[in-house]
Amino acid sequence: MTVTFTAGPLTTQLWDRVGPIVKQIEELPFLAQLADGSLDPKAFVNYISQDSLYLNGYAKAMSFLAAKTVDRDESRFWAGSAAEAITVEEEMHGELLADARLASALEELTAEGSRFKASPTTLGYVSFLVATAASRSYGEGVASVLPCFWVYAHMGKVLVDRAGQMADDHPYRTWVQTYDSPDFDESTRHAVQILEQELAKAPSEEAARMRAAFEQACVFELHFWASAHAMQNWDVSVFLPQEVTV
Repeated sequence: MTVTFTAGPLTTQLWDRVGPIVKQIEELPFLAQLADGSLDPKAFVNYISQDSLYLNGYAKAMSFLAAKTVDRDESRFWAGSAAEAITVEEEMHGELLADARLASALEELTAEGSRFKASPTTLGYVSFLVATAASRSYGEGVASVLPCFWVYAHMGKVLVDRAGQMADDHPYRTWVQTYDSPDFDESTRHAVQILEQELAKAPSEEAARMRAAFEQACVFELHFWASAHAMQNWDVSVFLPQEVTV
């Protein structure tokens, strides 16, 4: 299923620029398993736990944009998106964890001593978004937060297409359908339109920084899914040489 969210020549060029990154995201085993329902429930619980932590920072970044713009409609859009990001995700996470399979996975992870704190990737992504939105230009801030809209909306379509007619007991049906919705599509188009306008009026050097911020956030999107699947944590032992037994 192909859906176009581009708002003009500049965002079309930008989406084409990150095409190889988006393709890597599409090819992640995490998403293939998510679509067919075979994903390990522990990996998914880890993912949505990281997602909850991420969204707190993401909402803060959009709040900075709401305060920074001089356009009242855009301010309302960012402020509303910040509130909705947390509300909708919390409701969805609650519904997902009402599934006995996922609730059991959460209990197992808790029993194993897992503590759901931001992984290195989650912390890096959130820090990048908040710092960019707070300390860089409005246009750079918009470019940095946009991939979370755009990549998720795109992947929602990809996942629904792969999953086909999902059964009612598909464990990840709620998540997939949330990101394939007319309301989320409309929010994505609005955000893309704002970036198109900002790119069109930006001096060349600032436009280059905006494109770089957008690309960096897309790389973080790729690593966010991959790191959640790998159950990434702060254990440094994985980087140390293993002892050789003779």
